[in-house]
Amino acid sequence: MKLLNRSALSVRPTRHFVDWINALEPTMDGDDLTLADVERESTVYLIPEMDTPEALEGFVRERFLEILETELRAWEEDERQWPESLDWSLFQRFLQVEHSYLAVDLDNEAALEVSEVDDALLLETDQD
Repeated sequence: MKLLNRSALSVRPTRHFVDWINALEPTMDGDDLTLADVERESTVYLIPEMDTPEALEGFVRERFLEILETELRAWEEDERQWPESLDWSLFQRFLQVEHSYLAVDLDNEAALEVSEVDDALLLETDQD
């Protein structure tokens, strides 16, 4: 077990986000995704250690657009299909953020690897 020198943000979709996903490709016979379906694919972001609520809020407000774009892109690559205004209000409507002060790696065998996030990596993960 290894303690990482990071905090973590767990980013989970809201009903509004799921409604946007379902509006991308209307389905028949009630085959829409549910909030539970989409929550299974939530993302954890490692962030610098944050020891006060004020530091965390400042960090999230500073990086919200990057997080929001990553979450939108995971479901729709074509930015023309994204909501028109990518602002703080949309971020709060589409995503819930939960903070963990500690990040612990329970994998004692595999070394941590660092890769730049790009569209190909996101698509590869989605297809697994």
